[in-house]
Amino acid sequence: MRLGNPRRQSVRFICGSTTVVRRRMAIAAVCLVVLAGGARRSLAADTRPAIKNVLFIVSDDLKASVLGCYGDKVCHTPNIDRLASEGVVFERTYCQGVVCGPSRTSFMHSRYKGDADMNLGRHFRENGRYSARVGKIYHMRVPGDIIAGTNGLDVESSWTERFNSQGQEAHTPGHYACLNQNIFTTDPENRQSTRMPHRMFVTVRYEGDGSDQPDHKSATKAIELLQKHQAEKFFLAVGLVRPHYPMVAPQQHFDPYPWQKILMPTAVENDLFDIPKAGLAATQSEKNPIGKYPDNQKRMWTGYYASVAFMDEQVGRIINELERLGLRDSTAIVFASDHGYHLGEHGFWQKSNLHEEVTRVPLIMSVPGFKPGRSQALTELMDIFPTLSDLAELKLPSTVQGKSLVPILEDNDASVRDGSLSLNGRGYSIRTSNWAFMRYGDKSAELYDMQADPNQFTNLVDDPDFANVREQLSAELDSRLKAAGLDNSSSSRKKR
Repeated sequence: MRLGNPRRQSVRFICGSTTVVRRRMAIAAVCLVVLAGGARRSLAADTRPAIKNVLFIVSDDLKASVLGCYGDKVCHTPNIDRLASEGVVFERTYCQGVVCGPSRTSFMHSRYKGDADMNLGRHFRENGRYSARVGKIYHMRVPGDIIAGTNGLDVESSWTERFNSQGQEAHTPGHYACLNQNIFTTDPENRQSTRMPHRMFVTVRYEGDGSDQPDHKSATKAIELLQKHQAEKFFLAVGLVRPHYPMVAPQQHFDPYPWQKILMPTAVENDLFDIPKAGLAATQSEKNPIGKYPDNQKRMWTGYYASVAFMDEQVGRIINELERLGLRDSTAIVFASDHGYHLGEHGFWQKSNLHEEVTRVPLIMSVPGFKPGRSQALTELMDIFPTLSDLAELKLPSTVQGKSLVPILEDNDASVRDGSLSLNGRGYSIRTSNWAFMRYGDKSAELYDMQADPNQFTNLVDDPDFANVREQLSAELDSRLKAAGLDNSSSSRKKR
């Protein structure tokens, strides 16, 4: 979305034989340039290696800002960073659902809300690919379905085969902490687990190589499937559950992040004063016991970093095997997360709201034939489905609402949309190049200047100096909601 009118120059042609000739020559030159550009694009497409296979790796509750390739200076993610150096990093990708279930349903069906008859796995399966799921792709309860080794809300039509990766989660023997209760123990009893109220503040560090953990098991199964199906065309989706709570990892992944050296996110006085009730996170330091334990807030970061590093190690194992088998030149690799996460920003914890730390997610695509690079284009997780379909030269189902990102893979300065849409049960948000605008069903709203205020500390929605911006973004949001066929019940303007 462009705010304001760009300056334009008018061009007038003066009649006369010389001018007409020059004009015709100019037009012919432009046509030659366009044709030449088209020829270059066609040639590039024709000479690219065929994309036979897809490796789709999905992390859980992973915020983009915690990865080295997205600017974090603390967390060690060498394998994801290497993938980023070999692919295209989409720096401004946003999820459509802000909790696991809606987000995963969205990107697997390329729908803003709800599902469709055709999903990503089924699309590839019905077009001759071996389609397999390992771990969590559609929604699974973590830890519930992981402990039980059950399918959760998986959609069976997606897969030729599917495999679950069981783990003990919070019951893993080792040093257990329930940080908002200030409990530290090695006792196996009385640990917060499935459906328990404090499970989201649990970390477990233990002595071991990690092979008993669900993500290690998922990587091992993925390696086995790559070996078994290397001669076939395949679509392999691997869902890694970390850093979703409980944050369990071997001790060696905790060691690089001592809590005493953790710097908490910047805090400002009266930060929540201008955030409407509908915009608040469900879990806040002001209302949860975690607010009483500042050192334990730092330990939350330690656990998050440790589980991210452990997850990164599994990504490396999978990609290394893909390379060892000689499949890298025929396989598109996509790495993403379902949504981001709050770790004390604004005193918020977890997910579900529409602020930047939740809606912004990592998206990396390493595709044979395309140069590495970085893109500032606004993109959505829903775009993964049409992009992979485009790369595999498959006819796109009519139900798909996302857009192919192949133009951005070809030219990292290109764009396919002016804004990215996210939604939860309370309202909608639109993220443009310079602005973040949220509008809720109770008629409240938020507006942030993302250039001047990237941490979203100052809500400008009631500032008269930004009234035009607010109205333009609200109109843009209305247009996007209408085009997406979404309920626009929250479109009423805030009363002033």
